[in-house]
Amino acid sequence: MLTGKRIFITGGCGFIGTALARRLIEHNEVVLFDNMYRGVSGHLTHANLRIDKGDVLDAEAVAKSMSGANMVVHLAAIAGVDTVLKMPVTTMKVGLLGTLHMLEAALLQPAMERVIDFSTSEVFGSYAYNVHEGDLTPMGAVGTARWTYAVSKLASEHLAINYHKEFGLPTLSIRPFNIYGPGQVGDGAIRSFVVRAVRNEDLVIHNDGSQIRAWCYIDDIVDAILLCLENPASVGHALNIGNPRSVVTVYQLAKLVQRLCDTTSKIVFEKREQVDVALRVPNIEKARQLLGFEPLVDIEEGIVRTFEFYRNQAAVS
Repeated sequence: MLTGKRIFITGGCGFIGTALARRLIEHNEVVLFDNMYRGVSGHLTHANLRIDKGDVLDAEAVAKSMSGANMVVHLAAIAGVDTVLKMPVTTMKVGLLGTLHMLEAALLQPAMERVIDFSTSEVFGSYAYNVHEGDLTPMGAVGTARWTYAVSKLASEHLAINYHKEFGLPTLSIRPFNIYGPGQVGDGAIRSFVVRAVRNEDLVIHNDGSQIRAWCYIDDIVDAILLCLENPASVGHALNIGNPRSVVTVYQLAKLVQRLCDTTSKIVFEKREQVDVALRVPNIEKARQLLGFEPLVDIEEGIVRTFEFYRNQAAVS
């Protein structure tokens, strides 16, 4: 267990950052650095917690806020397909320049022990089954906005790993696969279905629902981050983090929400022309071998937990 560290988290007021901070603040100082563009995922206050409003595109602000940190988790990004489609240039700026500013600031910290760069499973392209970290990372056509996010994240991985090779900075990259759970913001399928189920609204599936995903519950991704922070064996690696046992089509996911949640919601289909990902399932053997990582929350339990969270939230709002 980590104790007595100062941990700096960019994008820290978002879904993953807030969940991670909750697990760290009892025994560590935590600094959340966020521009609040998407709002705050969960209300969090603690004597060991500081929240700095700032943007990773502001190098001076990043360096100032990071001062004295032992560990960095770089989560800041333009997230969500719809947002990326509207802001492709900003997406790339945040991915490239934001990561560069973070790495340069980390180099200035005399007691830096770990720097985690958050990448994405999008680097594997449209079709990815049982993909390993060393597999090819094909990119989509230039001009297709969705792939600007993947390209910027792949570039950030190269930056992070090369800062380790050239300067000795203790960096690594995590490639998360479809994270969901209580407190999620944005347009993820599980959040969308569950929130609609709470309201007994239609569950809207884009196209025919045959898209296949492996879904990873928020507690499991936080476990993986903590293992990376605690174990120096993670340094210098890119790591797939997900749950290859929780694999369903989007249509099957909607059917699970119907069955597991107390709802009268119906399933409807909506045609969308934008590029989508047909198949995405990780191989996590590297994380198992290096860190002992094992996802524990299966898809049905995760859906129930998420539904209960949003139902309780609706009851008090």
